[in-house]
Amino acid sequence: MHAHLRFENPPALSHEVVVETLERALRDRSHEGEAASVLVGSALNDEDREFVEHWCVQVGTRAVSGSPLLGLAGLCLGHTARRFGYLSAEALALVESLSARAEADPKDVDGRALDGFDDARSFLHLW
Repeated sequence: MHAHLRFENPPALSHEVVVETLERALRDRSHEGEAASVLVGSALNDEDREFVEHWCVQVGTRAVSGSPLLGLAGLCLGHTARRFGYLSAEALALVESLSARAEADPKDVDGRALDGFDDARSFLHLW
């Protein structure tokens, strides 16, 4: 018998929970899995664009090299661009930088950052 895996996007959580979870993961990498779920849930479901963008930028600038949260922050900025049709200049510069880092060294930033930058370009009609 085959087990059928079912994937569900994580929900948006309260801003307080998001901040606590992301801050904890930025201090202690053992919490990165939980932080990833929280960041994705926010990027896909939170209606506060500024909050989502702020925390994607925080994660994308503060996570250490090699952290899977770096590529995920870029991907989530792409989701944010798709959902809201806007990214600040700071967020756009970060998603581009994370993409360039992923292209140069996938051990530094994983390839999800490339997808996020592609989404940003596509949904913001850039380049």
